[in-house]
Amino acid sequence: MIFMYKIIYLILAGILFLNIPSVAQNKSIHGIVVEKNESGKEIFIPGVNVYWAGTNTGTSTNAEGHFTLPFPTETNHANLVVSFIGYKKDTISIEGSMTEALKILLSVNNELDEVVVANKAIGAHISRMEPLFTQKVTGAELQKAACCNLSESFETNASVDVSFSDAVSGAKQIQLLGLSGSYGQLMTENIPNLRGLATSFGLNYIPGSWMESIQISKGAASVKNGYESITGQINTEYKKPDASELFFLNLYANNNAKTEGNIYSAIKLNKNLSTMLFVHGEDFDRAIDKNNDSFLDHPKMKQLNLFNRWKYDNAKNIHAQLGIKVLTEERMGGQTSYDPSLPNTLSNGYGINIKTNRYELFTKTAYLFEKPGTNFGFINSFIHHQQNSIFGLKNYDAIEDNYYGNLMFQSYIGNTNHTYTTGISYMLDHYEEVLSDSVFSRKESVPGGFFEYTYHNVDKMSLILGLRTDFHNLYGTLFTPRVHLRIMMNESTTIRASIGKGYRTANVFAENTFLLASSRSIVINEDPLIEKAWNYGINLTKYIDISGKQMSINAEAYYTNFSNQVVIDRDQDISKIFIYNLKGKSYSSSFQLELNYELFKRMDITAAFRFNDVKTTYKDELLRKPLVNKYKGLVNISYATNLDKWQFDFTAQFNGDSRIPGTDGNPVEYRLAESSPTYTILNFQVTKYFRKWELYAGGENLTNFMQENPIIAANDPFGEHFDASLIWGPLMGIKIYAGLRYRIKR
Repeated sequence: MIFMYKIIYLILAGILFLNIPSVAQNKSIHGIVVEKNESGKEIFIPGVNVYWAGTNTGTSTNAEGHFTLPFPTETNHANLVVSFIGYKKDTISIEGSMTEALKILLSVNNELDEVVVANKAIGAHISRMEPLFTQKVTGAELQKAACCNLSESFETNASVDVSFSDAVSGAKQIQLLGLSGSYGQLMTENIPNLRGLATSFGLNYIPGSWMESIQISKGAASVKNGYESITGQINTEYKKPDASELFFLNLYANNNAKTEGNIYSAIKLNKNLSTMLFVHGEDFDRAIDKNNDSFLDHPKMKQLNLFNRWKYDNAKNIHAQLGIKVLTEERMGGQTSYDPSLPNTLSNGYGINIKTNRYELFTKTAYLFEKPGTNFGFINSFIHHQQNSIFGLKNYDAIEDNYYGNLMFQSYIGNTNHTYTTGISYMLDHYEEVLSDSVFSRKESVPGGFFEYTYHNVDKMSLILGLRTDFHNLYGTLFTPRVHLRIMMNESTTIRASIGKGYRTANVFAENTFLLASSRSIVINEDPLIEKAWNYGINLTKYIDISGKQMSINAEAYYTNFSNQVVIDRDQDISKIFIYNLKGKSYSSSFQLELNYELFKRMDITAAFRFNDVKTTYKDELLRKPLVNKYKGLVNISYATNLDKWQFDFTAQFNGDSRIPGTDGNPVEYRLAESSPTYTILNFQVTKYFRKWELYAGGENLTNFMQENPIIAANDPFGEHFDASLIWGPLMGIKIYAGLRYRIKR
């Protein structure tokens, strides 16, 4: 019944949106950037910098080479600059009366002896214009792997780790700068999302085919999006209704009998209004127990995910978006003998049953003034998330209602090199949680305001000074200062530095499902306080010409220091998990080096190495944070044949050891080593391109490496030694998959 109400509301909202009036005057330009390959065929170029000369107003082309840019409204004439690595910079004179779409043809940079341009879309690249260090992962990069959802979108990325948090629920967690993804900020189209109850399973809520791109920024983020980001931001951009294919279909299946399908369709109802409908369904109903421990290696799953979005642009001063998303998911796992239709008793075995219903609604409205670079923006987001779950004999039921609103005004001081953004925001979070016989309720009400000044000279330096103040009903006044600096030493060398403070409320049970996947009792020593940390970062990006091609080198170092942290202590007592506020030091140091180079024509190589030093004080001892790899290495090789008929992608991940919480208090047969072994994961994919079709097939974890005996005391799941939370490696062996993509362009 609730589902039907949501569908009716979706239809009514669409009808209401159709009544927005249109204005014919055009005050923005749009176009596509292309280059010609050897056969004279035009190939789009993603990630191209497009900006107005003498201003900081700019954008970059999307995965299909498209861009849209507001016209400087104080003048009827402006110069548009188009630049990208390996191509000649182009400057185009634009008249304000122009209404037709632009097609910009970039040519090879003649100053280089033998620049060779690959005939395929650019994958991941670092923005050279952004003051914040931002890596943009385009649709081309996402298609280097099966990328069924957001959790599988980082297999070719060295910055983000994704791992299972326990061996029974299928929950996955992100790590950024050696810390849990909850210390970063997961956003969808610059709206905070996938937090609270969505932390454990939310990475599965965004299908890969729906994503236009992912932006990864490390360190302190902009104060415009709140105070929560400590280690960085991961922002997902969905496909847009005015720039996407008319129809798209993606089908996927693997050797474990998992199947899924994605369909979306984008329609332009008129020159101002467009809409798009996304549908995702997946089914995994096979019982797999390859290590014969009587537990499913992965829970059975069913998910249905619907998303409808609308976009209105009167091409003058009003821009508006509306989106409604409905998701239902069920996970069933545990012992192979467990029957979910029977009562949860000792005789029925240890079972996992997690049912989720999630509803999202967002609106984004902007009004552009005649004064260039001046606008109002208003963002609203409403989320209702309900989860009912069973872990053995434990019940965990929770409801989260969240509202986020952000009203912003942007303009400039003197000229458009000196801009500022100011505004007010409000966040409301209401949690109702029931864990067995215990009831927990929390309501967070946080009004706040911010001011951010930006000096931006595209070719020289950028500086961002930001400060926000929030008034938390539980934790008082929160001050959040942040500074970002970008210096272009020359055309090929950029240095970035950042410093900033961040806060977050720990959602102990929602964010840590592993607490429930164990027979250990949970002991909360004191009320958790708000977590506080400073983050410091420095980054060097260098481009070097080698044999007529450019190698990009990125070196970075980040340090995060906590003044308070909610500590989850699994070392103090083998039969208990203690939760308390930090008393001592807690920090994370992360160092990374990454190289990208086109080794020869149409073959791109990425090589990266990251070292983590992450430590926390447990009781009175400073120890390595458990289950965090000391290092990670990555090599990705991508090769496309002439005219993009075939593409081959190979990825190797080299994972260092991690500390395992002490198990010396267990009987000998239930003890683990003090640290995990190092291991390597190999993935491969081949894609065949046709005019409208793409066929792909590949394999993941080709070495068939799995963590041995991931569940302690699996033979006695209701006994005192049972623990399914000490996960450091893969739980599934080799996976072979195949799929197809079909698209109809406009």
